[in-house]
Amino acid sequence: MFVPAEDFVLFALGVHGIVIAATLVLARRPSACGAVAFLGAAVAVVFTTATATAVLTSSAPVGGILFTHAASGVVLDYLVTPLSAWFLVIVGVVSIPVAVYSIGYLPHTVPPSRIAAVGATFNVLLATVELVLVANNVIGFLFAWELMTLATAALVATEHEAGVSRRAAYLYLVMSHVGTGALVAGFFTLSSFARSLSFADIFTGAVVSDPLRHILFVLFLGGFGVKAGIVPFHVWLPEAHPAAPSSISALMSAVLIKAGVYGLFRVCAFGLGTPHMNWGLLCMGLGALSAILGVLYALAQRDVKRLLAYSTIENSGIILLGLGAGMVMIANGQNSFAVVAVAASLYHALNHAAFKGLLFLGAGGVVMATGTRRIEEFGGLVRRMPFSAFLFVIGALAISSIPPFNGFASEWLTLQALLLGFESVPGLVRVNFPVAGALLALTSALAAACFVKAFGITFLALPRSRAAVEAHEIPNLMLLPQAFLASVCLALGLVPGLVLSVAGAVTASLPGLSSSASVALGGLGLRTGPDIAATVIPSALGLTVLAAVAIAVAVVGVFRLGRIVRRVPTWGCGGALTPVTEYTGTAFSKPLLMIFRAVYRPTREVEALAEVSPYFPQEVRYRVEIEATFERYLYRPLTRAVIEVAERMKVLQAGSLHAYLGYVLVLGLILLIWLGGR
Repeated sequence: MFVPAEDFVLFALGVHGIVIAATLVLARRPSACGAVAFLGAAVAVVFTTATATAVLTSSAPVGGILFTHAASGVVLDYLVTPLSAWFLVIVGVVSIPVAVYSIGYLPHTVPPSRIAAVGATFNVLLATVELVLVANNVIGFLFAWELMTLATAALVATEHEAGVSRRAAYLYLVMSHVGTGALVAGFFTLSSFARSLSFADIFTGAVVSDPLRHILFVLFLGGFGVKAGIVPFHVWLPEAHPAAPSSISALMSAVLIKAGVYGLFRVCAFGLGTPHMNWGLLCMGLGALSAILGVLYALAQRDVKRLLAYSTIENSGIILLGLGAGMVMIANGQNSFAVVAVAASLYHALNHAAFKGLLFLGAGGVVMATGTRRIEEFGGLVRRMPFSAFLFVIGALAISSIPPFNGFASEWLTLQALLLGFESVPGLVRVNFPVAGALLALTSALAAACFVKAFGITFLALPRSRAAVEAHEIPNLMLLPQAFLASVCLALGLVPGLVLSVAGAVTASLPGLSSSASVALGGLGLRTGPDIAATVIPSALGLTVLAAVAIAVAVVGVFRLGRIVRRVPTWGCGGALTPVTEYTGTAFSKPLLMIFRAVYRPTREVEALAEVSPYFPQEVRYRVEIEATFERYLYRPLTRAVIEVAERMKVLQAGSLHAYLGYVLVLGLILLIWLGGR
């Protein structure tokens, strides 16, 4: 007997609850505890993914009641719309392989006594993310949102003995609660005007009018932007991702970030009525800024997980850039072109989840095998970890927008949407589109350079440390989830037409938009216009690249026929090749550091150590640091100002009961006068 699709959400939440209880019961048996926790989480997510698939294929929302309190009349309901179904599919695509990976990974990196806590919190996080995506009223959404935040902070602080982990969790909590405060203000303001807590009533688009609508947009953009990792709300992300276990980092980057992106779609773009043109321009600006700064800071990192964290900021920016372009087009009445931009944004959200999940899991395997996150201490791992290297390079190709992998399709579609915006939007506003397109192209090029560095310095050349020399391949239980995500990256890139046909149910459900299936060229291609330049078939481009490589190999083979091939060591300027003479990650990124020094504002220290003469140094030490611009010029002054105001307000906390009674009396009089006046 099968459970109806609309009941799968409740069933999945029930499975999460049972798994949490079983995990805590088995806390003294770490192996069994981990298997139950993570396999149970995967099973629960399968049910929500099944519901999401049913909604996307039928375009019919399903819903039900989560909780009813008869005395107060509070009813918490859920509704799986095509938009929430799309993001539930993203959760399923990534969280299931992450759960399987965690079974093999966490016993090597987390003390046995904490497996139960991590497993239970993992389930809490997934359950609350699912609740955020399906909640249909303010109370249920905010409850799930806050619980999601607390669960994430607990996972970030898994290694709480380290001060870095505690600081990362604290910073994440502070930023998240500031964002939650903005969401509470926005939601309750809408609810007070609509006299309802239901999303169906408050997101009609006619509840409030300008200028209050602008204020609410800014509140929601800030609240959801914090979770999405958008500049300038991104400061928690480069700290939290490296501090968390790698499987949790993958979940945060691929799933948690998408909860913020979902909010931007659900509320900022399509919940407050027809978007104002300035809203779209602001989103385009923040998206382009996040994309370019994210990849620039990623290039300069020497910590592999910190590099991937900044790359997440970059991709969040690309998603917001596409959404902002669609909002500008809607504001100008170009809804048929806006479909392309919104579809590109949805597509890239899915693609980013797949390849960033793969890359974080790959980085976790490398960190587990070597015991370090420093790129400069890797090297030569392709011989010791060949399967990990192969899977990591697939993720690197996907995130670098190389066809036929998935990153190419969504970034090409985003670029086409920007070109359509330049053609269709009147006035000087159209200038923003080619500028954004140029920044997107530069971002893609820098991303390719970034992951040439990440893969080359990590896996190629000679080992740079003893840990790299002694590294070995990770267990198959950790490789199989990566292989699954690598297959997803390839599949999503080979059939973009099919993906956009499925996404058509989402765009058609959004106010003012039609299906994106018209952009699909069969199952394999994309078409945004009649011109040949507006048509692309990624699989054909991929075959062209493979054919070129095959021809080159054949030519070399023919050239070698009848010749004696002599193998000699690589020339090292007259000396032996050692790890000391290798190209480092710092050296690789230094030319770009110099080109973009106005952004990086680097500080460099060079120290030559010599025993006999300074003209014959025995060792040269080079140290470079880049300035954390937003932390220095925005958050530190803001923190100092808040602390200063708090110090001055201490006078109110006099410790006198008479003073406190006086405060209550004055406040009561003010309320009486105000209520009496009303």
